[in-house]
Amino acid sequence: MIKVDLKGTVKEFEAGVSAAEVAKSIGMGLYKSACAAKVDGQVCDLRTVLDKDCALEILTFADDEGKHAFWHTAAHVMAQAIQHLYPEAHFGIGPALESGWYYDIGGVKPFTPDQFAAIEAEMKKIAKADLPVEKRIITVEEGREIFAGQPYKLELLEEYAEKGWELSVYQQGDFVDLCAGPHLMSTGAVKAVKLTQATSAYWRGDSSRDSLCRMYGIAFPKASELEEYLKQQEEALKRDHNKIGRELEYFTTVESIGQGLPVMLPNGARAVQLLQRWVEDTEQKRGYLLTKTPLMAKRDLYKISGHWDHYLDGMFVLGDPYDETKECFALRPMTCPFQYQVYLNRKRSYRDLPMRLGETSTLFRNEDSGEMHGLIRVRQFTISEGHIVLRPDQLEEEFRGCLELAKEMLETLGLGEDVSYRFSQWDPNRKDKYEGTAEQWEEAQGLMKKILDHLGLEYKVGIDEAAFYGPKLDIQIKNVFGKEDTLITIQIDMLLAQKFGMTYVGEDGQEHTPYIIHRTSIGCYERTLALLLEKYAGALPTWLMPTQVEIIPITERQHAYARELHNKLEAAGIRVDTDYRSEKMGYKIREAQLKKIPYMLVVGDKEMEEGLVAVRARKEEKGGVMTPDAFIGQILTEIATKER
Repeated sequence: MIKVDLKGTVKEFEAGVSAAEVAKSIGMGLYKSACAAKVDGQVCDLRTVLDKDCALEILTFADDEGKHAFWHTAAHVMAQAIQHLYPEAHFGIGPALESGWYYDIGGVKPFTPDQFAAIEAEMKKIAKADLPVEKRIITVEEGREIFAGQPYKLELLEEYAEKGWELSVYQQGDFVDLCAGPHLMSTGAVKAVKLTQATSAYWRGDSSRDSLCRMYGIAFPKASELEEYLKQQEEALKRDHNKIGRELEYFTTVESIGQGLPVMLPNGARAVQLLQRWVEDTEQKRGYLLTKTPLMAKRDLYKISGHWDHYLDGMFVLGDPYDETKECFALRPMTCPFQYQVYLNRKRSYRDLPMRLGETSTLFRNEDSGEMHGLIRVRQFTISEGHIVLRPDQLEEEFRGCLELAKEMLETLGLGEDVSYRFSQWDPNRKDKYEGTAEQWEEAQGLMKKILDHLGLEYKVGIDEAAFYGPKLDIQIKNVFGKEDTLITIQIDMLLAQKFGMTYVGEDGQEHTPYIIHRTSIGCYERTLALLLEKYAGALPTWLMPTQVEIIPITERQHAYARELHNKLEAAGIRVDTDYRSEKMGYKIREAQLKKIPYMLVVGDKEMEEGLVAVRARKEEKGGVMTPDAFIGQILTEIATKER
């Protein structure tokens, strides 16, 4: 007999019992809704056999890991349907996402929406057949036979075999996929399905490789859940920054410039400038020293830091990265190795620490073309990046300061209630991804856990989500479509100071290696702007609006008075525009409303004669007829307090 801990309740079972059988013993309702299991913290299939004492959690669609297994299986169902309808298809990868899944498919013409219905119908047939989904371990020779004619699968098979990874496949009926899982026990649960879009993506994100069709989909256990989701998506489209940002002329994209390289139009450039000035001023008040470092460096710098070994595929390289006889540069994907040179500029004492360095950095990352999305996922972006070099005894206080600064920024922007926290740790089974010893990682993660728990922060643990040099706290936020992205990170680094030879002279007169905190205040400015556009549906707080006031003279007779008002507001530091066009007043007001301008000052003969303004405001209670000075006082207070 073995003991199984079910969230504090311990039950005994015969050794060899499956997780599914345990779920059935608890109740048929749980068994029927189960998607996967978690055994001693590891997510696995429900068919997993329990042969020793363990902690077991049954995962349903209500759990994130349960959704992941459900959508992963749905991806296989879609691939099987496509295989039935298009036997010539070549399959790449098909992972579950935060909402739904995608599958990369080659060997066929790109799919169009008019083909979706037939694929969905075939998926429903596969679901109705309730095919068992079974895992088996294979040899590389078996894999070559199974995936003959599937070039992308064969490439992955050979790569996994070379790395010494376990090779596993999942089979449902006539469909077999190279996959680590986990999956549902059968296809029957994947009942309510919807294919959402088809885009293109290069195989493995490499523009020199094949262009594949990336098919996205979503599925739910119940049709009512799918219907509710589609309604939410319809509402989300109205707030999508990719739509609003273009309509309000914050940014555009140009095909000849490239994916992930948005052009910030005057409105967007002004909004980012306002955010940047606010962040830099706030950081300066908190003791940060401003730096400005190069946008590129020779490979030598990245070799010291480790980025060359761990991040080369994500970098834009100028020259041949593999020809050591020739000079080679790379655009920077992060600021840390550059800012360390500021610290290394002269010898440091313990009295110099902590040294807080901040920079508004332009960074470049070679993101997968299929992942590009408006301002949220881009290849060139600007970020409030910084590093704190400190003594070990200063770690908790400085970490707390970084978190307080991030929270202050989020609260001011109105995003504070929209975030969650993830404690991103290394995976000791993936040592190829990380630098340093197990002891160094355990020490760094132990210190961060102690700090987070001491601060009373609620967080989820993300295994294999750490940076290659240390654990991090990721502040996560979802866009209007429910996709989660990292907005802010705070990282503890116990490795790079040693690699760069960074030291300080301690009170004992000896040299010591400092700790480093990597941090951002609001992260990527482009992503932050996108999230703000979505949260406020384009009607940003007045202090962030590119144009805060629009003056609307009713007729040409008021133009001189309008110019006088314009100059008065501009002199007070208010961003103002005046509409002198000979359009009807109602039309001009409607246009200003569509542009989300916070205040309109309508001036006719009466206002001109009495020296007043008729204020129309986004918030009705702020409107009315008043003197220009009274209005200026009102709006300046709103701007100074960053009222939302």
